Amino acid sequence: MFLAKSLLKGIIKVACDIDPQQFFPSDPPPPRRPLNFAESHENDEEKQFRRVFQQLAGDDMEVSPVELMNILNKIISKHSGLKTDGFSIESCRSMVAVMDSDSTGKLGFHEFKYLWNNIKRWQGIYLSQDRDGSGVICARELPPAFKAAGFPLNDQMFKMIIRRYSDEHGDMDFDNFIGCLVRLDAMCRAFKTLDKDNSGTIDLDIKEWLQLTMYS
Repeated sequence: MFLAKSLLKGIIKVACDIDPQQFFPSDPPPPRRPLNFAESHENDEEKQFRRVFQQLAGDDMEVSPVELMNILNKIISKHSGLKTDGFSIESCRSMVAVMDSDSTGKLGFHEFKYLWNNIKRWQGIYLSQDRDGSGVICARELPPAFKAAGFPLNDQMFKMIIRRYSDEHGDMDFDNFIGCLVRLDAMCRAFKTLDKDNSGTIDLDIKEWLQLTMYS
C-alpha cells in the first residue's frame, strides 16, 4: 500500500502543472451502427475505405491485434525513412484496447478508420519533426513533435515518456512513437469525457480506476 501511494503521489507531482485544456485529443470514433444504415450514409471516400477494410479484416469484418500487427508491419516495411523494430503483438493489443469503444476485443470499421487516420497524421508529424533525418525522434525533437500532435507536456512528463518509450540514447522509433500517442490520445479523451464540468480534475472509485488503466 505504501509503495502504491508513493507511486501515485509521484505521478500526480509530475502532472500537477499540466493544463488539460491545452490538450487537443482526436474526436472519438462514432458509435457502431447497423451495416445497412452505415453504408447508405457513407460518401465515396468512406465507401472506398470500407472496401479496403473488408480485404484487411476478413469475414468477421473486425481487426484483431494480430491482424493489426500484420497490417502495420507490412505497411511500414515500405517506408525506409521510418526506423522501427516493428509493431509487437503487445503494442497492438494495447492499441486495440484503447480504441475498442464497444469492448469486443477487436476494431470495427469506424474504430479502425479512426486509428488509421491518426496514424497517418502522426506519421506526417514524425517525418517533419525528424530534423536530422535519422529515422527516429530524439529527446530534443520530442517536445515539438508532441505539441504538433496536440499534447504540450512539461519536462517531467517528457522524462517519464522517454524512460518508457525511448531507447537508452533517448531516441524513440516509429512504433513506440505511435504506441505512445495512441495511448496518450485515448487517456486524454477519457479524461475530458469524465471531466464534465471542465474543472481539470476527476473523481474515480477503484472500479473505474482499474477499468481505465488495466484494459489499455
